Amino acid sequence: MALMTAVFVVTNRMFPPVLPEPAVEPTPETPAGGAPEGEEIDFGQEVDGVEETDPPSEAGLPEGLVRDEEIVTVETPLMRVVLSSRGPALRSVELIEYESLAPGGGPVQLVPQGIERLLAGTWRVGSGSDELDLTRLSHSVSPAEGLRLTGPGETATLTFRYEHPTQPFASELRYTFTSDSYIVGVEGRLPARARAAIFVDLGVGPAVNELREADDRAMMAFSASHASEGIRSRLFGRVKEPEAVTGPLSWAAVKSKYFVQVILAGGGDGGEATLAGLWAEPVLGTGRVAVRVGMPIGADGGYRYRAYLGPIDRDRLSAIRDDLKEVNPVGWAFFRPIIKPFVAVALWAMRMLHDHVGLTYGWVLIAIGVLVRVVLWPLNQKAMRSQLKNMAAAPLLEEIKQKYGKDPQKMQQETLKLYKEQGINPLAGCVPLLIPWPMLLALFFVFQNTIQLRGQSFLWLQDLSAPDPFYVLPVFMAASLFVVQRISMKSMATVNPQMKMMMYILPIFLLFIFWRFASGLNLYYAAFNVATIPQQILIARERRRAQAEGVVPGPGPKKG
Repeated sequence: MALMTAVFVVTNRMFPPVLPEPAVEPTPETPAGGAPEGEEIDFGQEVDGVEETDPPSEAGLPEGLVRDEEIVTVETPLMRVVLSSRGPALRSVELIEYESLAPGGGPVQLVPQGIERLLAGTWRVGSGSDELDLTRLSHSVSPAEGLRLTGPGETATLTFRYEHPTQPFASELRYTFTSDSYIVGVEGRLPARARAAIFVDLGVGPAVNELREADDRAMMAFSASHASEGIRSRLFGRVKEPEAVTGPLSWAAVKSKYFVQVILAGGGDGGEATLAGLWAEPVLGTGRVAVRVGMPIGADGGYRYRAYLGPIDRDRLSAIRDDLKEVNPVGWAFFRPIIKPFVAVALWAMRMLHDHVGLTYGWVLIAIGVLVRVVLWPLNQKAMRSQLKNMAAAPLLEEIKQKYGKDPQKMQQETLKLYKEQGINPLAGCVPLLIPWPMLLALFFVFQNTIQLRGQSFLWLQDLSAPDPFYVLPVFMAASLFVVQRISMKSMATVNPQMKMMMYILPIFLLFIFWRFASGLNLYYAAFNVATIPQQILIARERRRAQAEGVVPGPGPKKG
């Protein structure tokens, strides 16, 4: 428990969460961000035979060319998407299977109000001085009535077209939706130009959908997977000036605590396509960051990518790309390789107990807390018996200390000799207790952040992913820890003042640490502590039996 406390306290002090100041959502006038001014990206060599001419500038569009905006809706069993003919861009993305816990309710909304240009593109040619924001152009839509997909595995495409009446300029964009997937396939075509690129708006992070807005905003971040350097993540709260992640990238994303928007290079057919880079610029006064992703346009003017717009579900993300599940990394980077297997086991156990045994997630957490305690039972027994050996050798060790206290080298030799004769391993009492730590830490991160617990109620708890509104679980967990420590100390030969003080201070200290943790995590720890009590009673009885037989020293006389 002391080690666990140190881990929580030290890491929270070294890496404190950044809580952005509450602010109003961005407005349409808010700068949308983009590539840093003056930065030139080399997207490859000029294409032979392709004329490098300027695109039609926004200022040069004839009056009346931009038609009225058309709105079209796509509905699937998983999502409801509203698209604008300008760009075209996504104005709204609702995840039907997930309920927003923020005031107002309804389905989870990914696009914040006022920033309604998700996946909008900016066409850029050459060094960057020539560019065209495609949201200035209103495309025609086919089919005009939108799409409605209901059958399993059903796929349909929404096509947007624009053609300049007087200049050799045309734009076409196709969005392909699948009824049982959160992936949207995107294929576009623009005039063939050398050194041309498209910059796609990835947004400013999903809208707030959680009960505690501060918790959701604190987890907002952007991530990118570099082809050789691995995954880089950055919390929005730490972005104070424009930043860039240069490619080649296989994917780029923005996320909140439970939901994510991802752009994946290519069409998912195993090609070698990559993204050129990611640009992030803080949106002043909002605590958000506008993120754009650049990708090269082919010699024929074509480009394509996939967008995942949905929940941070590790199974779904792993099925798309194995490294995509790390968009919401579990644990600290240096410890991640160790706890990854335990994370997989914990998620598997949750699914099995919920889907096959039929337990609600509250009972799943209780069951896992008890099962973990049962699994650790042999290790605790081994540690306890090793402690009994150490206690039995305590008088002999004291004699060696008294006899050779002035000769450290001789004292060490005699101590090692005694350990060998008595069959004592001085580390055997603590090593068995350290072995399960990767599993315990993995469970901590899983139960704190897994989307399966989001919105799940249990008894008086409305949401297992949110703190206990009445603080019953943190108090109960601290009380159960006190009971476990008291049972253990009552059978000890000696209890120094520091140990006795820790018995009272540690539960109170942990109470304040776990006060605002997810109630699902506290429910697991409470069940774990309660399941520990029977073993502590058995250990205490065995220790008293050894004391009665004179194998180990008994408790000293009580002071009146």
